[in-house]
This record gives sequence, C-alpha cells and structure tokens, in this order.
Amino acid sequence: MSTQEGVYIFCAIREKTPKKFGTVNVNDRKSGVYTIHYENVAMVVSRVSGEVLPSRNNLMAHQQKISEVMKQYSVIPFSFGNVFHSKNDVLLIMEHLNEEFEKLFSQLEDKMEVGLKVIPKKEWVDQEMKKDALLNEWKLKQKDHANYYEQIQIGEQAQKFILHLEEKAATEIFESLLELAEAGKQNKTIPGKTLLNAAFLIDTKNEESFDTKVNHLYEIWKDKVEFKYSGPWPAYNFVNIRLRIDGKL
Repeated sequence: MSTQEGVYIFCAIREKTPKKFGTVNVNDRKSGVYTIHYENVAMVVSRVSGEVLPSRNNLMAHQQKISEVMKQYSVIPFSFGNVFHSKNDVLLIMEHLNEEFEKLFSQLEDKMEVGLKVIPKKEWVDQEMKKDALLNEWKLKQKDHANYYEQIQIGEQAQKFILHLEEKAATEIFESLLELAEAGKQNKTIPGKTLLNAAFLIDTKNEESFDTKVNHLYEIWKDKVEFKYSGPWPAYNFVNIRLRIDGKL
C-alpha cells in the first residue's frame, strides 16, 4: 500500500477564522482536523497516509466527524474518499467551486436532512393480496404447480401489486410531508420490503412541525407499516459536487 501523504476532505463550512475540530482516526492513524480557507469558505480536512478504503472504521470516522461539525455549522458534506495531494490542490478546488459553494450555502443555511423508511407489515400485505383475485388464488395453491406462463402472469401481477402499494405510500406519506419540507427525494426501494425510502430537507425552525406530521401519519398507518425516521443528517441527498483538478477526479 502506498504511504503517500494526502489531504482528506470531510465538508465545507462558512468560516474565515482557522478552526480545529479535534482528531480523527483514518487508516488507523490519528490526525488533527483543521480548516483550509478561501474567501468566506473553509474546508474541514485532515492529513492521511495511503489509500483511504471504505472500511467500517473509515466510513464511521467520516460520518461522525461531519456530524460533529454540524453541531456548530451549516455544512456542505462531501462523499467518502476525497483525498488530494496537497493544500494547494484543495485551494484550487475551492477557487473553482467558490460560486457554487455560495449558492449551496444559501440553500442549506439552517437546513437539515432527515430520512424516512416505510416498512410494510406482512399481515397487512397478506390482507391486501386477498383483494387481488389472481394473487389470492396463487397464494392458496402451491406455487410450484403453476406452469411457466402462469408464473409469468403471476409475476407481472405481483409487480403491479407492489407498485400500487408504493404509489399509495408516496401519495399519502411522501407528498404530505413534502408540504412542510424545503425539498424531498424518493430513493430506491426494495420491492416488497420497503414501500418508501425518502429524504427530506427541512428548515430547522420547522423541525417540530415536521416531527408532529410524521407522528400523525404514523398513527394513521401504524397497523399497516413500520416507520424508520432518522436524522438529522448532512444533506447528502441534496448536494451533488464532483471535486476535480484539471478535468480529472
């Protein structure tokens, strides 16, 4: 493994004064976390040795350090694994993206991301399946007895059934919560396992109202699904920055 030194980037903040954020352990090496500055923006970074692989410890260190900085600042989070050769390379990136950083800070100031996964209960899914004649008949029989064409037909009907449940969750849960959010995003689901996998960007002053709405919707849906509500998180779902030097990643 290469032992070449590099500068690892966690996130960007609005700050003109040099700051330190304790230490971090990446690649089993403890390093100080500090800031590199360009105009009104500071990158929160640390020194690393060698290639930073996505091990459990490295991933946790990345996430925990950004969460720590979030307690004091609105942050622009960067994805795991951004390493540059030197401070000058980081400054080049900051100069190139300065205008984009300013726009993002105006959008993310006093905002936070929360996540909501909606997990269907088996009993409810079984009950809903009984309303579908084809699927109910198939469920009552041994599926191994279905011929090839029947299996295709059943598969297509099952896809429509799952899609219908996902659309119901999107309409009644996602769109309802979106009314209280600055932005929302529906991520990929696991068919039959997850009806909704959503992220919301909310204003901190609306956090209580948003939480209340989530609780209200859960009361309506609690006999059908489980809610997994999490956050606050860095706004990964609402930031898309690719760090490049001379046209290369």
